[in-house]
Amino acid sequence: MPGETLVFQAGIGEQSTPRSRSQRGGGTIKAILWTAILIYGAFVAYKILPAYVAEYQLADKMQEQARYANVNRYSEDQVRDNIFKVVQDLDIPVKREEIKVVANQAMVKIDIEYTVPVDLLVYHLNLHFTPSSENKSLT
Repeated sequence: MPGETLVFQAGIGEQSTPRSRSQRGGGTIKAILWTAILIYGAFVAYKILPAYVAEYQLADKMQEQARYANVNRYSEDQVRDNIFKVVQDLDIPVKREEIKVVANQAMVKIDIEYTVPVDLLVYHLNLHFTPSSENKSLT
């Protein structure tokens, strides 16, 4: 039809679906909750991991000292003093008397038992460690 112009009006006859009230903010609350959980998880790791790293370093030094003590024929007090220096450097809550050392010509054995208290704000955790090392003489 000549001379007629067709006009299209957007939105006529279309219905927009309104969002229900229960859906508003649901994603925001989940995001905040998960962010808080992740932050608390990082905080827990920050508090706990140093104790495990220190225990690993102590166990490594104990093995090293057991080998050297066996070769160099260190006395029990010398071994205990060397281990106590390491314990102090690593800030591990152990007294000198709590380091058990058996050193004779056949073997050197070192045992330590200690607990590290960890405050996690909502929970108090006690980490219990018992590193030990033993080295037997080849002769």
